[in-house]
Amino acid sequence: MSLTNSQKKYLRRLSHKQSPVFQIGKQGLSENLIKQTADTLEARELIKINILQNSMEEVDEAAEAIASAVNAEIVQTIGSTMVLYKESRNNKKIELPK
Repeated sequence: MSLTNSQKKYLRRLSHKQSPVFQIGKQGLSENLIKQTADTLEARELIKINILQNSMEEVDEAAEAIASAVNAEIVQTIGSTMVLYKESRNNKKIELPK
């Protein structure tokens, strides 16, 4: 499923007031981080992840890696923050515009 521009715009608006739920530091992307991201996306559908200055990860590359690992959509990367969306199977909260 690929998000349309209007859906991404809607999700960006929703994510604006959210705080990052995870931070990626010098350990980089770990299996544990990927699992926690998948679990949190199932619970919340829309999350922010922040990359700390001491991380070797680039935000765009990290977003791609995490999104493909958990089968999520990248809504936005801005600065050192990424916003990811994945429709929940059991806990659907966000109704996307058509």
